[in-house]
Amino acid sequence: MAKSSKETLLEQERFELKAKSGGGLLSYEVWGYVEKNETVVTRYNLAYINHAICQGDNGRVLGFDNAHGYHHRHYMGNVEAVEFESYAAIAERFQQEWLEIVNQMRGKKP
Repeated sequence: MAKSSKETLLEQERFELKAKSGGGLLSYEVWGYVEKNETVVTRYNLAYINHAICQGDNGRVLGFDNAHGYHHRHYMGNVEAVEFESYAAIAERFQQEWLEIVNQMRGKKP
């Protein structure tokens, strides 16, 4: 997506997860602007990174972003276009999917 002149970094967070929470790293990066008291998201990159689960794609197990001109989902090295309703819907889907991955991994006994 093209960068807007009024675009600023709205959120940039990284959370290191403890092993009991699945391990790895959650990363959120969101760009946009506020206009008429409404936040407009122009770019985003949400990622769950865990090299113990996925060695490809720089350890990105799951991710959603809109780089390269389209909205897409990364999962274990594969990329697919996704329907974009809103950033809030994408963020919710990301949250649900990474929790599902972690819960599945917890269920596995070594």
